[in-house]
Formats: sequence, structure tokens, C-alpha cells
Amino acid sequence: MRWDGIRLAAGGAGDAVPALFERGAIARTFDTPGFRGMTFFEVHAKSVINRVPDASRVPFRWTINPYRGCSHACRYCLVGETPILLADGRTRPLADLRPGDEIYGTAHRGDDRRYVRTTVLAHWQTVKPAYRITLADGTQLVASGDHRFLTGRGWQHVTGAAQGRPPRSHLTVSSTLLGVGRLAEPPKHDADYRRGYLCGMIRGGGPAGRPGARRYEPAALARAHRFLADAHRAFVTRLIEWPGVASPEWRKGFLAGLHDAADGGHQDMLRVPGTDPELLSWIGSSLRALGFAFAARRVSGAAPQTCYRIIGGQPEQLRFFLATDPAITSKRSIEGTPVSGGARLRVASVEPLGLDVPMYDITTGTGDFIANGVVSHNCFARNSHTYLDLDAGHDFDSKIVVKVNAPELVRKELAAPKWPGEHIAMGTNVDVYQRAEGRYRLMPGILRALLDARNPYSILTKGTLILRDLDLLTASAEVTDVGLSVSVGCTDEELWRTLEPGTPSPLRRLGVCATLSQHGLRCGVLMGPVVPFLSDSPAQLEATVRQVAEAGATHVSPIVLHLRPGAREWFLAWLAEHHPALVPRYRGLYGSRAYAPRDYQERIAGQVRELAERYQVGRDSPPPIRRWRGAAAAPVPAAALAAPAAEQLTLL
Repeated sequence: MRWDGIRLAAGGAGDAVPALFERGAIARTFDTPGFRGMTFFEVHAKSVINRVPDASRVPFRWTINPYRGCSHACRYCLVGETPILLADGRTRPLADLRPGDEIYGTAHRGDDRRYVRTTVLAHWQTVKPAYRITLADGTQLVASGDHRFLTGRGWQHVTGAAQGRPPRSHLTVSSTLLGVGRLAEPPKHDADYRRGYLCGMIRGGGPAGRPGARRYEPAALARAHRFLADAHRAFVTRLIEWPGVASPEWRKGFLAGLHDAADGGHQDMLRVPGTDPELLSWIGSSLRALGFAFAARRVSGAAPQTCYRIIGGQPEQLRFFLATDPAITSKRSIEGTPVSGGARLRVASVEPLGLDVPMYDITTGTGDFIANGVVSHNCFARNSHTYLDLDAGHDFDSKIVVKVNAPELVRKELAAPKWPGEHIAMGTNVDVYQRAEGRYRLMPGILRALLDARNPYSILTKGTLILRDLDLLTASAEVTDVGLSVSVGCTDEELWRTLEPGTPSPLRRLGVCATLSQHGLRCGVLMGPVVPFLSDSPAQLEATVRQVAEAGATHVSPIVLHLRPGAREWFLAWLAEHHPALVPRYRGLYGSRAYAPRDYQERIAGQVRELAERYQVGRDSPPPIRRWRGAAAAPVPAAALAAPAAEQLTLL
């Protein structure tokens, strides 16, 4: 479940509620079989129509989620002080990240996993028992036992102890993490650093060390102007004198200033104009004092230079930039470089700290991020298709946030002058017709608000509770565009019982599609996930598409199983228990990728397309219900405005 922060509810018996909500939350438990062991946090949200991050690949821009949490529990992450590698080559504590921040993640490019830029999509906090992971190079990370790091053998949890099944792979002293290694602490921009920076920038500006001997980059000039703001020109000469005893911060600033004054060059190269022995001596002593190995080479010519190359490859190059913090960041990029490991990132120990501490996690576009130099799995928020969550019913979270004021907020936000009237997608993150909706009944109010505003919307669901609101859906379809879809991966009842036991049966979901169609509503079927070697045989595909056609679906769209980190570990463990003979075939098909090969996906898509044509999916689908035209709208049917009948709650 996605949390954006934790706060104790006023009078809430110690239960924590998300900070993005207003005060006055109430924690409730119900002693009914369907809700036993679960806690519902009734909160007043600040907003409810949410903009989908631009980095997301989903085909809509707005969504409504009246609930937070449904069938999955997030794996909370690291302590807030953990440095995270930003896209500009600097670092920021995990606790200080915010949605929209640009950071580094990883992605497969061909046969390699490489560093890529990604965006923070969500950020939240919890409290968990803490473990300290120590690596061979001295790097230490404090994380929960649930957190996962990327190793040479794939994603592994911090600890193997977990309740229930399936078992999980975890870190041992033989594990080697992947990444760039410990991230250097950024320098403090104190007086010594500022003096060192100005000395390096001015002396490195040309053969004669004259300011203005070359054109400086805007970022370097801006920093120099800030550092000189309190200094008169008469003091510049004294300001850049060589110090009697150079502090580490002076040396860091000095090297940063030289970097910013240097002309171009490669990422691992520090180019200094001229051959001034005193200047070169200070450069060498500063690099050595800060622990950098280097090679120096003089280049003669019309404009002689001395070039310093940092030895140690990408980890040491990144450490140089992080430790000295030049103003110009263009040379810091590691985008596109391969992800590697090494002996320095071998796990030396994993030890419990014996206390619960505040921890943070984020959601990113790549599903991971770089935490103190190692590749760290994040809690992927599943911003698009809940029908790909293969552990639905196995991993129901015990805490559900209910935005009890969602209907009123929807009406208010739809009426705001700034609202563009765009399509709103629902059920794309968590199912709006999950079991809690049977008790809280938030959707009727939301649908009435959308109906009154004549705002287009769509709903994706695995449940049958949507039929309770049939009159509202019909009334909406008369005045605006309404898109409805149910998720049905296959009609194999035995496979459904083992993969998705917490959801209605596939035939009941197709029955929802049929009922909607019989009432003139256009409903499609997202046929996902198609599970390789389990639900992809020609006979199974044909049986599913045939029943989709009989249900009157307008279309059927296949989605092949997607093994994103997190779901991947769960599914492969389930596979090893229930179908061990298929494990090698899955390794051959997926390898370390999240997606099945393109030719496999295209083959499944082609088969389903041919079957849909054969069984004429959409042939008997209802035409669109009459739409509202012009300034005067058709009267809203009274039945649509009436409260649903009490007996409809028996769908629980």
C-alpha cells in the first residue's frame, strides 16, 4: 500500500495515518469474515483527482483513487539519511526526495543493465525493524528486512525470515551487490571551500592565471559571483593566496574550481592550462590528500596543458565529482554506462539493530534507484494495470486508507474553473470496486458528480460490485463517454484458484461484462495476464476469446505476464512450488527481463486477434448510448439519482 508519510491519528489508538490527509482520521476494524484482521483508516483527503506523472506510460492523464491499498503491501525501504544519486550527479537524502525529482535508476539495454535517468513518482514513510548491511568497502546501509537490493544473482531481500509463503531469496556473506560503490559525502560550502574554489577557478583560468582569460561556463560564474559577493576586488589577491596549511574543504573547493575553469575534456580528465610548477604541485597534493589515484601528463603546443586522469574507473570518477562538487555538472553523467559490481561491494554482514526506526521509500519510473552507491529496489506503485498483479488475494494488506470525503471532493474539483474536463481513469492503481466499497459506498457519489459534470471517464475492475451502480453508469453514458473494462486473464478455473483466489471467478467477471452489454453499455475485456506455458495454449486462448465474445465484449486486448521486480520474485517462487518443471523454461523466456520477448508477445497478440475475428468479438456489442449534444442536456433519469437498493450489498 502506498503511504506518503505517517502521523498518529488524533484519538486513533496509536494507529498511523498518512500525512497527506487532514487531521481527524478514524481507525476502524470490522468483525465480519471479509474484513477480519484488517484496519480501515477513514480520512479526509486534500485532493482526489490526481494527475498521472508524465513519465508514466499509461494512456491517460487523470485518475481517481478513493482507496489506498487493496491487494498488495509495499516493501518499505531505507533510513532517511541514505544518500540517493540524483540525475545531476549530486546526492540528496532519501527523506528529502519529492515526486518529480530526477534521479538515476537502471534499465536493460540489449544484454546489459545500464544506468538511466528516471523520475520520483511517489514518496512515503513508515516505521520498521532495522537491519544494518555492511559491505567489504565499509559501506553501511540501514534498511528493513523486507527491502531488496540487486546482486549478481538477482534481487535479494535483506533477510529471509518472513511470515507465510513463498520463501524468498535473501542476502548472505556470499552476496555481491551491484552499483558504483559508496557515494562520497558532498563538501560543506564553508569559508575554506569558497576560498579554495575561487583560488582554483581564478588560477586555472589561463596560463597567466588572469580572470577573464577565457569564457567561463554560466554555472561556474554564478557560483564565483556568489562567493565573491562579500569580497572587494582589492582582497581577491589575498583571497587566492596559497594557504599555509590546506584543510580538506579548501582542497575540495580548489579542485572544484579548477574543474570549472578547465576547458572541456573527458569525464575522467582534469585539464589545467599551463605548466606552473607551484599550481601543479598543489593539484597533485590535493588529489593525494583526498585519496585519489591519478596519472599526470603534459601536453605541449601553442596552448600547453597538464592533464590529470583519475584512476579507478567510474566509481572513482563519480567519487571525485561528489567529493569536490563542481558547479558544472555536465561531466558527471553516468547515463548509459553498464551496471557492475565487484569485491568491494560484497556483503560482509547483515545484523539486526534491535529497534524500530523511521524509514522511507519511493516509487520511480524504472522500479529502482541508487542508494548509497548500490542498486536498490523501490516499491513500484503499479500506476497502470492492476490486472497484472499476480499475487492478488495472496498478499492483501491489512491497512486500507479510505478517503471518506472523495465524492464531495470530486464534485468540488470538477466544478473548479481550472479543471480541463479531461478523461478520468479509475481502477488503474487499485480496484475502486474492491471489497471495502461494499461497505463505504464511495463510488455512487463519485459517479453522480461525474454525471452532473458530464465528464468522460473509464473504469477497470476485477470485481462484480460495479453492477450495483448500473443505473448511474447508464445515465452517464447518455451524456458523455464512458469506458468500461473487466480483467480476465483466462477462463481456466483451476489456474485462477491458485493465482488469483481473492478475486471473483473469471466466469463471474465475464458475467459482469455480459450484464453491462445487455444494458447498452460498451464493455471490453483486458485479457491479462496471459501466463506463458500455463494459459497460452491455442485451446486455452480459444476458450477464453470464445467466452469473451459470448459476453458481448466490444474488444479483447491480451497482456502477457509482466515480471517486474517484486512481482517477479513472488511469481517465480510460486512457480517453483506449483510447476517446478516450468522454472527453466521461464528463465529461458524472460532471462533477467521484466517483459517476455517481443516475438512471443506479438505471437500471442496475433493469435488473439485472429480468434477475435473468428468469434466476431464486438459483433453483438451495443452501439454507443445516445450522447448529449448541444447546450441542453437530457434530463438525468430519476433512477440514476436514487440510492442503490440495500440488498445489493450482498455482493460482499
